[in-house]
Amino acid sequence: MPTSLMQTIELKRSELVNFGKKYGLSSEITIKSSQELDQLLNTLEKSKNYH
Repeated sequence: MPTSLMQTIELKRSELVNFGKKYGLSSEITIKSSQELDQLLNTLEKSKNYH
């Protein structure tokens, strides 16, 4: 699993938590960040399935 992908996931996770605290869990920016994190996690899962 690529280190840079893991780092990106951790940064996105941190961003999501911060957005949730600042703007609320149902705000557009928080939801967008959550969707981006989902995509990154899906990419990670797909890469695990190929190994």
